[in-house]
Amino acid sequence: MSNLKKPFHSDRAGFFLLMFICIVIATAVLKLAATVILPFTIAFLLALTMFPLITLMDKLKFKRIFSVFICVVIIGIALYLFGMILFTSGRAVIHPSIYERYETRLTDIYKVLAGFLELPNDESLTFWENIWGQLGIKTFVFNFAASSFTTLLNFISNAIMVTIFMAFILLEASFFKDKLKTAFSGQADRMDKMGKDLIDQVIRYLTAKFIISLVTGIITAAGLRLIGVEFAIVWGLIAFILNFIPTFGSIVAGFVTSIFALLQFWPDPVPVILTVVLILAINMIIGNIIDPKLIGDHVGISPLVIIASLAIWGFIWGFVGMIIAVPMTVIIKIICENVPYLEPVSILLGSRRAVQAKKIE
Repeated sequence: MSNLKKPFHSDRAGFFLLMFICIVIATAVLKLAATVILPFTIAFLLALTMFPLITLMDKLKFKRIFSVFICVVIIGIALYLFGMILFTSGRAVIHPSIYERYETRLTDIYKVLAGFLELPNDESLTFWENIWGQLGIKTFVFNFAASSFTTLLNFISNAIMVTIFMAFILLEASFFKDKLKTAFSGQADRMDKMGKDLIDQVIRYLTAKFIISLVTGIITAAGLRLIGVEFAIVWGLIAFILNFIPTFGSIVAGFVTSIFALLQFWPDPVPVILTVVLILAINMIIGNIIDPKLIGDHVGISPLVIIASLAIWGFIWGFVGMIIAVPMTVIIKIICENVPYLEPVSILLGSRRAVQAKKIE
């Protein structure tokens, strides 16, 4: 019977124990050094999305520095438009006439909730005065006001840092392939394959996700505009951004938009119902049909792993980590595929289609 037992490979067990320790340490480092590592990671992913444009301009005999300058201008314009939309909408919200109208609606809704939940309600006070001392609202408002300016400055500084990192990554890209071949001369073919797979799969995912999110944002904004929901462009922009978070992003965007529609049209139920139907239709058609067709198993990652990656990267880098969770997991999977000891990890991360394709090979 003893000869039927499989030998215990202590070297492999030791390797996986060491790998687990390294993962724990790496997670701690990524979380603690997020102020430096996160901008560089975002810059790397942006550089990958711009790489096809750089390649095209290389074929057209543009100088690399000029191509990189064009990419920087594109990113700068996108950030400027994003900031202007948020700034203009925020200024419109705090306009006295709009603010008073929404405060009146909030007061009406609060009266209904106060009667249902037996909350204290003074008819002579406004909505904010009624809830000022409840649920930590007062503390929240003070903390939010104190952190808003700091958040804005951090966003601007991080955007500048990301753009600078991206520019240098794109400038370095033309020499990086030669560096890899020289540094890993004995593994040149494997490194070349890993680089091609990484660029191909990450670019394919980011491009498809960008197009799907853009279509989602445009349809959401156009539909809400037809219904009459105010700040439709802002809700479209929110839908565009949150759609990068698989599954949960579109749910959160739809919930927030529906709540705002309820606030705007109260007590008229028809526009609110139309808004909810629009959000559900977009999520059903784009999220359940178009998204799986264009992306689906093409990223080669199990749906369970995608959900787990959202939790892990969200824990490490917060909201931004959830947005970039899938491309980061794709990168890890590709690296594992090309390291013999880590190949079982890539199989565990892979989707059913990826495993079946591996069996055929």
